[in-house]
Amino acid sequence: MCTSYESNPNDRFDVFSLFPVPNFDYKPEIYKDYSAPIFRRIDGEYSTDPATFGMVPRKFIPEGVKAFDTTNARSETVGQKTSFRTAWNKLQLALIPCRRFYEPDYETGKAVRWRIGTTDNAPLAIAGLWRAWKDPADGSTSLSMTMLTVNADDHPLMKRFHRPGAEKRSVVIIPPTEYEDWLNCKSTDEARSFLRLYPAEAMHAEPFPLPPRVPKGKATPKEDLAQASLLADDGG
Repeated sequence: MCTSYESNPNDRFDVFSLFPVPNFDYKPEIYKDYSAPIFRRIDGEYSTDPATFGMVPRKFIPEGVKAFDTTNARSETVGQKTSFRTAWNKLQLALIPCRRFYEPDYETGKAVRWRIGTTDNAPLAIAGLWRAWKDPADGSTSLSMTMLTVNADDHPLMKRFHRPGAEKRSVVIIPPTEYEDWLNCKSTDEARSFLRLYPAEAMHAEPFPLPPRVPKGKATPKEDLAQASLLADDGG
């Protein structure tokens, strides 16, 4: 699963020429409930919109319900899970622009954060879903998004991540030549044909450890989120 990633900076949107450059601010690293750009096709037009990472934002989880993670959607069950099925069946497909994403590697015996991207360090786009929310307080509408994942037990690179014994998962990287086709899918069967692993030879990964753990109560919100994202390793 992927619970944090490095967002694509505005000055590197040349590779996404189909889509408008974002006209809103967002952070360099994206964690759960952070807003970041997504690409959509709405009424025949391509758009770039801000969306919260996690299909069900924390502020929309009813009081008394334990917070749950919806940053990733499993391809095998996306059509059945309550959090995702409506968006999937309505083909609310998205592309999530990204420079690199992070996964935990346990080969040393403990979790070490690795940074994963393409061999040429070019920006990439991850397959996702989006959903619209209406804020009952002020009536405003906002978007949320999730990343689609597939099994990676046999992938030469992605099988190296996540806890020992856990199923290996990978986000779905859509090649640039397929951006339009993905966003223009006419059926869920067609959409499923895009949910495949990216070639290992086109990917690059390297250790990118977090700084030493800060005592509880002294960490900044960003440090807390980074540590949480490293440990939130349930296979997505």
